[in-house]
Amino acid sequence: MLPGPVGLGLRASISYRAAVENTANDEWVDVGAAEALRERPLQQVTAGRLKLALSYQDGSFAAISGVCNHVGGPLGEGTLHGEYIACPWHGWKFHRQTGAGEPGYEADQVPTHEVKVEQGRVLVRRAPSTPRRKAPHAKHALERSLEREPGPPRVVGISTTNMNSELPRYSTSDALLDSALARARAAGHETRLLRLRDLSFRNCEGYYSKSAHACTWPCSITQMDAQDQMDQVYDALVFWADVVVVATPIRWGVASALYFKMAERLNCVQNQLTLRDRVMIRNKVASFIITGGQDNVQGVAGQALTFFSELGFSFPQFPYIAHSRGWSAEDMENNVRLVQHSTGLHEAARALMDRSLALSQHLLGSSESETVRAGRKASGAPAPAADE
Repeated sequence: MLPGPVGLGLRASISYRAAVENTANDEWVDVGAAEALRERPLQQVTAGRLKLALSYQDGSFAAISGVCNHVGGPLGEGTLHGEYIACPWHGWKFHRQTGAGEPGYEADQVPTHEVKVEQGRVLVRRAPSTPRRKAPHAKHALERSLEREPGPPRVVGISTTNMNSELPRYSTSDALLDSALARARAAGHETRLLRLRDLSFRNCEGYYSKSAHACTWPCSITQMDAQDQMDQVYDALVFWADVVVVATPIRWGVASALYFKMAERLNCVQNQLTLRDRVMIRNKVASFIITGGQDNVQGVAGQALTFFSELGFSFPQFPYIAHSRGWSAEDMENNVRLVQHSTGLHEAARALMDRSLALSQHLLGSSESETVRAGRKASGAPAPAADE
């Protein structure tokens, strides 16, 4: 029995509290009936305030910390892969008994906790048997300073139309985008063209749906898959370009499937603002080229303007140009010929570029002001806490 702090000085009181805490941490905590806990190979349990991943395999229980080393994912809600527990957020794996990372990553280790069964109850020691160790990981190339390199405004065009590369066809949205980029080059600006159809990148896999903090920068898919080429879009939009011109066809009244595939993967850019007060897009301009055999130009433009404004882009006056022959025009060969030979549409694309560059030069020449989060995104989400 420890003596009480009555009559002790401040230093003695602190020592007393530390001793009490150490005693409490060494306690065995009842986490449930063994019969019930044996029914699931893996589950999240709590020992006081600690979150633990309790596993049952080959007739024995084991417990490791329920907080993943990566970004705090709940290991106990993951899955067992042989002897390893895979985090449900991003798939990091830890041995269910030793807490060590999977082969090749053993230096990453989460704490382990002793487990015993007494009188049909599973008891876990609150004090960890082994410490948490985080091996140094090289930063991803995209996790760098957001400082802009000096120079005149740089322009990236993003084509979101799809086609068979072996049997290429004429694309009205691509043709107008080419005219816009040619205007920028003629004015002495450096340009890039990203055709999403030429990039191999995975669809968003919904990590944000599991937890806000499961959506990372760069996207966890980009971090885990070296072949994922969405990094080219991230690099262009976040770091390189000052002006972004997005060209899309109209597909059944909305933008193309490739446009939305890209947009879903750009969620991680907006989430940095929501979760970390980190503005990834600042003093950048976006504008749009929209063409199609069907109408609903304003609906497509409205979605694009809303989405890119959420990322942080600014827009020139009259931020999009568009062409559509309407619902009843099914003679698409005539639509193609019209765009090919329309001086007005191609001049409109060049004028859109002029407006975009003018706004970009104004933004780059102005003093940078503080950016505040939109009211509906202002609260943020608390980050998961480690157990040590």
